Amino acid sequence: MSSHKSNNPTTRREALRRVGNGFGMMAFAGMVNNSLSAAGALATPDGSVGYKLDHPQRVKRIIFLFMNGGLSTIDSFDPKPALDKYDGKPMPGGEVKTERKTGELMRSPFTFKKYGQSGMDISELWPNLGEVADDIAWVRSVHTEIPNHEPSCLMMNTGANQAGRPSLGAWLTYGLGTDNQNLPGYVVLCPDLPSTVGPPLWSNGFLPAINQGTFISDKIQTNPNAPPEPMEAEMPTKDKDGKEMKKPEKKVVVEKSFDPKKLISYVNNPKFELTEQRREIDLLTKMEDLKRAREGSDAQVEAVLKSMETAYRMQTEAPEVFDIRKESEATQKLYGPGSTARGCLTAVRLAEKGVRMTQVYYAKGDPWDAHGDIMAHKVNAKNSDQAFAAVIKDLKSRGLWKDTLVVCGSEFGRTPVREVGGGGGNVKRGRDHNPFGFTMWLAGGAVKGGSIYGATDDFGFKAVEKPVHVHDIHATILHLMGIDHTKLTYRYSGRDFRLTDVSGNVLHDLIA
Repeated sequence: MSSHKSNNPTTRREALRRVGNGFGMMAFAGMVNNSLSAAGALATPDGSVGYKLDHPQRVKRIIFLFMNGGLSTIDSFDPKPALDKYDGKPMPGGEVKTERKTGELMRSPFTFKKYGQSGMDISELWPNLGEVADDIAWVRSVHTEIPNHEPSCLMMNTGANQAGRPSLGAWLTYGLGTDNQNLPGYVVLCPDLPSTVGPPLWSNGFLPAINQGTFISDKIQTNPNAPPEPMEAEMPTKDKDGKEMKKPEKKVVVEKSFDPKKLISYVNNPKFELTEQRREIDLLTKMEDLKRAREGSDAQVEAVLKSMETAYRMQTEAPEVFDIRKESEATQKLYGPGSTARGCLTAVRLAEKGVRMTQVYYAKGDPWDAHGDIMAHKVNAKNSDQAFAAVIKDLKSRGLWKDTLVVCGSEFGRTPVREVGGGGGNVKRGRDHNPFGFTMWLAGGAVKGGSIYGATDDFGFKAVEKPVHVHDIHATILHLMGIDHTKLTYRYSGRDFRLTDVSGNVLHDLIA
């Protein structure tokens, strides 16, 4: 701000504050980020993209499916026959140093089957993903540094182990913006706040505030006294006499009382009509134009005005895109029931509307954190498998497959040894955190489907072949978006920062 003092008690900032209250403080709280063509800070006067692509884009948008808590990839996508052979025996090489006390090696309780022309090994937890195995590139040698949820989630989302850095989605919208001026460029979906980290996972950090992710709870709130949504995995399979029950035909019914305006209630202003809001924004814009002509621009005020413009436009388009009732019964059945299915379908609808990045978290807290009993994965996978596979199938049917990248993974994997200090009563069938070697997968027309990159050791504990750090995953994502990860930088506190810090290698062998 200029040092010029006004005798008018109603300053521009005061006017902004008052109008912001009319928008539920949405713009100021960072509920919406940039929706202009070049992420605001990089916009040129003619509205074109300010960041020049380093090479042709292979993809235009990202859907990131995040299984927060730590999926056991040796029970899902990375079979280890040696665990069957040495089940119950100490791991060769001495005691495994992990977060909690662990014991002997433990075989997977799940069977694996080969799928597709590629013969990909996938466990019984993921039969629907098996159907699209030839569309997926499996990275089996991912690793990170710290075996705790908070720093590992931050690393996977921001490229740093400490809070305060910009997230992947913030970097993407800073560099590229979005193709839809009426919606945020970066959306985060989850029924409740995921993990104990929360907003720092989609923060703009030191980037302009308009690049922060827009968190939206995809929990349907129609009746506060209603029981939680049923999980299909918990349905009985036998009758009271122990006989197998006939499996009912799947039928997905979207609640008639579902109201997308309740899902994103803060978008709509209950006090002012759209025409009144338009007049307020126009007035503030004229005030800023007069001030800019006299004293120069104020980036902070202009960013708020752009956020208000986005908030104004979202009131007409957001309810439409979040209303999954508009999809056919066949499409809804493709995804199945539950919040993960709803989030995945919404993510594809947002991608279709030009949103740059959408991230779907599984649920509140760390639901994949199977310290007590790895069999808990059966429920989580049952609620995710059909929806994850549906994303791939639906992107193809909508013509979005070629230029959309789907990324899926957790903050780390789980150990091949049995945890003996994590609860579970007498079961002792849990696994501890494992940051040393785990699997992520990527899908889309820009990657080599049905391929495997890297490998862990015989027991699935450490990455030993073509190790892939999280920085490498980020570098590859940026590369596919047309960005050299070493060139997308932001100067802050006397140095140039970037998503990949001083590391990162593009996984060219994965690119189709």
